Amino acid sequence: MPLTFAPCVVIPCYNHGAMMSRVLARLAPLDLPCIIVDDGSDDATRQVLETLAAHHPTLTLIRLTQNAGKGTAVICGLQAAHNAGFTHAVQVDADGQHAIEDIPELLALSSRYPGALISGQPLYDDSIPRARLYGRWVTHIWVWIETLSLQLKDSMCGFRVYPIAPTLSLASRVSLGKRMDFDTEVMVRLYWQGNTSYFVPTRVTYPQDGLSHFDALKDNLRISLMHTRLFFWHVATHPHTIEASPDAALGETAGSQRIMGNAPDADRLAVTGASGFFAVALARHRGLLVDSQHGASCFTKLGCTRT
Repeated sequence: MPLTFAPCVVIPCYNHGAMMSRVLARLAPLDLPCIIVDDGSDDATRQVLETLAAHHPTLTLIRLTQNAGKGTAVICGLQAAHNAGFTHAVQVDADGQHAIEDIPELLALSSRYPGALISGQPLYDDSIPRARLYGRWVTHIWVWIETLSLQLKDSMCGFRVYPIAPTLSLASRVSLGKRMDFDTEVMVRLYWQGNTSYFVPTRVTYPQDGLSHFDALKDNLRISLMHTRLFFWHVATHPHTIEASPDAALGETAGSQRIMGNAPDADRLAVTGASGFFAVALARHRGLLVDSQHGASCFTKLGCTRT
């Protein structure tokens, strides 16, 4: 365990007042300080949160004057946690879908790898909407391409432990997604920065009375644009090696191209099909494709008020 490991909980909240008391009750046995960031909620939620803060001495309530998005709320919470002397923050969604009882396991792994992002790897029951499940797999594939690795097993789970200092350093240098695109982008960019991720299988349910702010049109568009931005930015600026199997024919169904990155050999990603064709074709165009028999070449703030 590191010499200093001081975790807290950060909960972004937008109009989830009805669920928050149950979330806090489940957190109580863990005895962790909690920071709730009210992301411009309605009056009813504001009143609920103020009442809860008055009755929980270890709860800090921060209010954003307008709804700015989950990503903005999380970064605001991490900044407050940093200012209070915490080193790590458990992000928990306010809708009650996460298995809060798994937090000790996430924190144990975080204390072992203090520079890493520790994330839940969801185990879904039948409550998950089919469209959401299939959409997650699209993101999984793009993340594996963007990182050239299979290390990041699930980038969309909002149940995770952030190493606060590296995350804030990243946020100070690049503009991260501010809404539902945040979870994936921050994980990918932390990985590029050298802060990998480790995963803990965890049960995730979608409560029947739950309130989701996922907008199928707008948020899917944001996520698609985010993946486009990450892919081309990575190809343009990051050093990687693309290795072609000597007997692989570009475009052949049986052929494959291995895209090599900074992951261990066991995590190197075999990319096939249309995505592999596109990635390798782009590399060929840039003169960056390497024959495996001939060595290697490389791809040459916000208004918060505390209450």
